[in-house]
Amino acid sequence: MQSVAVLSMKGGVGKTTVTLGLASAAWKRGLRVLVVDLDPQGNASMGLGAHGAPFTMNDVLADPQPGIAAQAVVDSTWGNRVQVLAADRNLEHRNTIEGPLSSQRLRISLGNLPRQFDLVLIDCPPSLGEMTRNALHAATDALVVTEPSYFALAGAEQAVEAVDVIRLASNPMLNPARIVLNRTRPTVAEHRNRIQELREGFGPVVMDIEIPERNAITQAEAAGMPIHAWDSPAGEQLATVFDQVLDTVSPKKRLWG
Repeated sequence: MQSVAVLSMKGGVGKTTVTLGLASAAWKRGLRVLVVDLDPQGNASMGLGAHGAPFTMNDVLADPQPGIAAQAVVDSTWGNRVQVLAADRNLEHRNTIEGPLSSQRLRISLGNLPRQFDLVLIDCPPSLGEMTRNALHAATDALVVTEPSYFALAGAEQAVEAVDVIRLASNPMLNPARIVLNRTRPTVAEHRNRIQELREGFGPVVMDIEIPERNAITQAEAAGMPIHAWDSPAGEQLATVFDQVLDTVSPKKRLWG
């Protein structure tokens, strides 16, 4: 089961938007997707309409025993092909080390789930705290989201280094990080310069695909709809972009299209 940790070291770069865009691309292909929301803000949970769960990720991580995670999984408003392990604000209290297996709690919890998902997407908080470390220990892939700004690029470098540390030290199943540029505006000179700087610094680690800044993203999120169901020219453009991101992160999933 492929698990993708979507992370950033800076808030406001659209990390949750990318998580939901990937979920939308997988949904369109008929894949069964689990979105794990580790961000205490719970934006992914809200965007997927995940309400009424008897347990949240706070409960799952507090007691990663068989059965707890399965009871916490709920359907999204997109239908039962996209399901959610929802966040709550108490997750903030889990962002510190708790015992010798602290960073393995999510991996243990997901390992207890039935093997019914084609893809797991883990929306991390914008930090290198214990929740992000849990995500990277449970993941097979890591997608670093950044925008073309000075501070965001510095955060991307920290995130790539963090992935390498965990990959080499404690999770040999984790592939090297990929970086995706989000909220790009090619007509802005500052964006063009920062994008060039990032590509020169990281080379092929940076995806060729760039996700443009479009109002259709926030409109679809506010309506609780996958971007692939948003009927507008901008929605169609973004759907194509997220298809390409999914093809890059998970090339085997192309067969499902």
